[in-house]
Amino acid sequence: MKRSGTADLPLHYGQVPQWLANRMKEIGGAITLSIIHEYGRDEFLRRISDPFWFQAFGAVMGMDWHSSGITPSVMYALKRALNPLSHETGLYILGGRGKYSRNTPDEITEISTKTGLDADKLIRASKLSAKIDNTCIDDGCQIYLHNFILTEDGKWAVVQQGMDTINATARRYHWLSENIKSFVDNPHAAIEGENKGDILNLSDSRGEHARDVIVEFLSLHPDKQLKEIQSLFSDTGRNLYMPSRHNVTPKDVNSKRMGGVLALAYEKQFKNFTDVLLLNGIGPRTVQSLALVSEVIYGAPARFSDPARFSFAHGGKDGHPAPVPIKVYDESISILKKAVNSAKIGNSDRLNSLKRLSQIAYHIENNYEPRADINKLIAHERRIAKNFGGKTVFDKGDNKADSKIDTQLKLF
Repeated sequence: MKRSGTADLPLHYGQVPQWLANRMKEIGGAITLSIIHEYGRDEFLRRISDPFWFQAFGAVMGMDWHSSGITPSVMYALKRALNPLSHETGLYILGGRGKYSRNTPDEITEISTKTGLDADKLIRASKLSAKIDNTCIDDGCQIYLHNFILTEDGKWAVVQQGMDTINATARRYHWLSENIKSFVDNPHAAIEGENKGDILNLSDSRGEHARDVIVEFLSLHPDKQLKEIQSLFSDTGRNLYMPSRHNVTPKDVNSKRMGGVLALAYEKQFKNFTDVLLLNGIGPRTVQSLALVSEVIYGAPARFSDPARFSFAHGGKDGHPAPVPIKVYDESISILKKAVNSAKIGNSDRLNSLKRLSQIAYHIENNYEPRADINKLIAHERRIAKNFGGKTVFDKGDNKADSKIDTQLKLF
């Protein structure tokens, strides 16, 4: 089993505003297409089954950096963006929340009819993944969202989420088909949620004997069965803790990594780097966003241990760390979509520029030892937000962007 650990995902209620949902669709689709172009579909499945990457992905899209709402909003955005392009990507996002999750078998059957895949086998995989997380993992969470990500060659991933209404938390479960040798023996790519300590997990490899006992020796005394089950409690390993508070604090962000991004964007001594990357005329705030977007596309797994950092790309809908800067978000979408479209016709210069952007940020980070003052950065982001059309879910009407903007930022 490839299990990345657990995370506390506090429940957030309400809806994603349409102005953000549409932008999440655009940038989520463009990031996914960039990953597929650079690394292939299989790598996208691996990424989406990584809970740390998934959280960073949602944060860079402007969702609340820590909440359970990232899961349904990201998956809905991807379904809207990618399914119309499945004829060229061979990738399908199926299922969803509530009633849409129950449509998954019909969607699998429809795709299998087109592609020649074994529908029964895939439906079984979908149902078993949900059944195991709902029943074998006795953690107090009931599955309410199930997304089945399928490729035309039959590989798949599952992202699903359960809710604990008593404690107002959620747990997200990740599956990846390439890692599964048995549905009842360490099948998960990852499980995320509130760390409550030991839990009952009959899908753990250590549960093989207990499963045999349950199936074959139901006549055993209940005390014996309980003893066997308790011996199977799993160690969830590495933890990603998402606190219930909304605000971003310095302890949530790796200041050195953030410092490399800010230095690239704002420090004059590094301006010549970005001038040669087909990014002429782009303001420093957009460079900051693009550097973080680029890391989501090209970054190594270890880079996503502080997903809150990626909320400094396009803010958060609840205003943390700052309102969503609409003008910057739209410029990021435009640049990324142009890069993807150029790559489709054989010109990868623009995508390569984005890749070099992240590489330069790493270089600065490792050779110049920059340290971002996160509190100053948050204050700065909030101060300039209105100049970039900053919006939150609490705003009514349109926010007009100011044409003048102070691009000088000293945070080191």
